[in-house]
Amino acid sequence: MKAVVVHGAGDVRVEQRPDPLPEPGEVVVAMEWGGICGSDVAYWRHGASGTAVLKRPLVLGHEVAGRVASLGRGVAGVEVGQPVTVHPASPAAGSVLPTRLAGRTNLHSRVRYFGSAAFDPHTEGGFSQFRAVPVDQLRPLPEGVSTQQGALAEPLAVALHAVGRAGDLIGRDVVVNGTGPIGALVVAAAKHRGARFVTAVDVSDVALAVAKELGADEVRNLAAGDALPEDAELVFEASGAAAALGGVLRATARGGTVVSVGNLPGSAVPAVLGDLVTREITWIGSYRFVEEMTDALDALAGGLDVSALVTHRFDLAHAEEALATAARQDSGKVLLRLTDGSCEGNAS
Repeated sequence: MKAVVVHGAGDVRVEQRPDPLPEPGEVVVAMEWGGICGSDVAYWRHGASGTAVLKRPLVLGHEVAGRVASLGRGVAGVEVGQPVTVHPASPAAGSVLPTRLAGRTNLHSRVRYFGSAAFDPHTEGGFSQFRAVPVDQLRPLPEGVSTQQGALAEPLAVALHAVGRAGDLIGRDVVVNGTGPIGALVVAAAKHRGARFVTAVDVSDVALAVAKELGADEVRNLAAGDALPEDAELVFEASGAAAALGGVLRATARGGTVVSVGNLPGSAVPAVLGDLVTREITWIGSYRFVEEMTDALDALAGGLDVSALVTHRFDLAHAEEALATAARQDSGKVLLRLTDGSCEGNAS
């Protein structure tokens, strides 16, 4: 089979790997679509994502969907040909989850994630034509949800988890700062969960146009001289830029709430935090998701349309071009077609 393998900074290759065979309790999925995430881009550009550093070649990809191709011994309730996506996280050996965190499986002390170099040996990703997957990590696609939509379930789950961390959104006014793919999906998730008015803020007109398509009631471009709304009761900080935090806290109303969902650096950064205290702001972290992939699939099946998020599609053979496109400010979600065939390598 063919797989997208990163060997180091600036070195990604489409290479041959042995076809996988399912172990007991596993199925082999014939992958059809994969969405490129910021971590995939980081491994390609820097040889690392946050504190996870490549020590050996790694198959990229954790936003994937396809169809069950074969079953391992002992697998029941799954059929060959069934369309599925994959929950990419599983607790690692020796992981600890305190009783007080029961059910919050995203907070296990040690979690393996598809396409991650956090452990050695690394956890191979799903940007390959086939991937063996433990059956408990499969999530069947509901009727009417395509595998292309299924590849968006993982980032939508991240957004739904962030929205859930803020509590009931019905009738509330919301600001989303940073409208890359995750921020744009936070816009969609907030509207889906009943937010009255959503203001999207970014420095890119392209990103803001996507946010508008996904339900933003107002967009503001800081690069064009617009300002963050004042006295915002609830702000989702999704830019992933530590330098933005001071301005976000200043824009938050007294007694308001900030939910941080963007990936922040794993090293010390300067930040102006005075407003956190003097305004009694509640600052909430949001990390990945628990079982919100099911919520995401239900939302997609129920008619939530996030197709505007996808701006580019590439064939597997053009993986490096796809990564370069995903790294640009003028792109939304970039998809890889992981099956044989052809698709357009430009905006759609």
